[in-house]
Amino acid sequence: MASTAHSSLTPTFSQKERAQTLDPNRSIGVFDSGIGGLTVVRALMERLPFENIAYFGDTARVPYGVKSVETISHFTTQIAEFLLEKDVKLLIIACNTMAAVAAGVVRDLSPVPVLDVIDAGAAAAKDGKRIGVIGTPTTINSNAYARAIHDHAPDSRIYSQACALFVPLVEEGWLEHEVTRLTAREYLRPLLAEKIDTMVLGCTHYPLLKPLLHEVSGPGVKLVDSAEAMAEQAAAVLNEKGLANPGPHPPRYDFYVTDVPLRFQTIGERFLGRTLTNVHVVKM
Repeated sequence: MASTAHSSLTPTFSQKERAQTLDPNRSIGVFDSGIGGLTVVRALMERLPFENIAYFGDTARVPYGVKSVETISHFTTQIAEFLLEKDVKLLIIACNTMAAVAAGVVRDLSPVPVLDVIDAGAAAAKDGKRIGVIGTPTTINSNAYARAIHDHAPDSRIYSQACALFVPLVEEGWLEHEVTRLTAREYLRPLLAEKIDTMVLGCTHYPLLKPLLHEVSGPGVKLVDSAEAMAEQAAAVLNEKGLANPGPHPPRYDFYVTDVPLRFQTIGERFLGRTLTNVHVVKM
């Protein structure tokens, strides 16, 4: 059952001024403009089973893609500060739009390490020579993935394709539906014509379509799941900094949303593959 959190998104202190002694028992903070980042949470749960996780989905203000850069940066800062007030030990930007627009802003304000899905996906694709990127129109138009991949693999050729219909199809639960299969064939046709060897799933909803996308793209194309890549990157950073939770206590998962918790729970359980509890409504 959802509960109403008494927290506010109004920052009460400067995060950079607050001295912190990081504790391995603290949570990993993960945030997204809505529901899609739960695929990152699922990958973290599987890869790091002892880690506590605090997830924030800004369900009242989604979608972010139609908003200005200034507004996205402002909302992203609010959410990052909210999670930092929860004393998280690591921040993960699990939204491609937020990462494309405001990753630098979050890194500037955060006293804890900050990871983002775009960099994680780009790093995981670095061995590709002809790399396709699929994402929402906003993410593709930002060229954020192309820039990030070139940083990791400067000699690669990159081909991008916006796939506007995938998000609503995933949220409808049509993961193996013939409509989704036909849509995927249309979207991927230009990329496959370029003989890509790697395809980055540049939206956090897309990992749920991975079996279908693998079927359509064929065995010669490596699929890069940015959620799995993020979980691997998070594990590496926590180990490097001595912040991995050793267990053996069961982890705690908290989910903060700004609106419609019942819908969040319904779709969220499909994304997580498990019951979703500890959902808190944050009043703006």
